Amino acid sequence: MQIEVAYALPHIQILQKLDVPPGCTVEQAIRRCGILQQFPEIDLAKNKLGIFGKITQPQVVLQPHDRIEIYRSLIIDPKEARRLRAKKK
Repeated sequence: MQIEVAYALPHIQILQKLDVPPGCTVEQAIRRCGILQQFPEIDLAKNKLGIFGKITQPQVVLQPHDRIEIYRSLIIDPKEARRLRAKKK
């Protein structure tokens, strides 16, 4: 079954298509696609994961055509960023 794994940095976006066997979990698919070797800063214990924008857990079994998204940590709290922008104006 075919799935996709997505990861984005400010300067690059990765979208890898991958064939996985039925019963494959989110974590297994991420490990199979090789993205962890390409981006060693990804830590499956810390980074949040999602399927089509909805937070999920590494042990969730995938469905055909799912898109796994690996989320980065926020650099700054959105509320704090708004305060800083308002202060500049």
